[in-house]
Amino acid sequence: MRRQFALFAALALAASAPRVLSAQDSAAAKQDRKEVRHDRRELRGDRKDIRHDTRDVRQDRRDVRQDLKSGDTTDARRDARDLRRDRRDRRHDVRDARRDRRDLRQDRKDVREDKQEKKDSTK
Repeated sequence: MRRQFALFAALALAASAPRVLSAQDSAAAKQDRKEVRHDRRELRGDRKDIRHDTRDVRQDRRDVRQDLKSGDTTDARRDARDLRRDRRDRRHDVRDARRDRRDLRQDRKDVREDKQEKKDSTK
């Protein structure tokens, strides 16, 4: 009786294993697709921040030139400080965008590999 039960349990486990593995694979693929969407969203936000910071840098440069032209050194120093801050922000946003592009490439690669593995496993 115990042998029959053990044999039945082994057969049941062998029959259900592909379904369990398939469910895990689909969950991983779903997570990879979700990460791709997330990385795209972050990249769009970084690009928007870069454009905004670039506009701020241009405006600050104009302000510094205008203040120096009019002889207002106090405002020129304040605007120069703001200009440095905006340049630093832009530099950090560019770095973030570079990292997000790298993450996006990796996540897209993972999605392609998952599709290929799924295709190969069905053959």
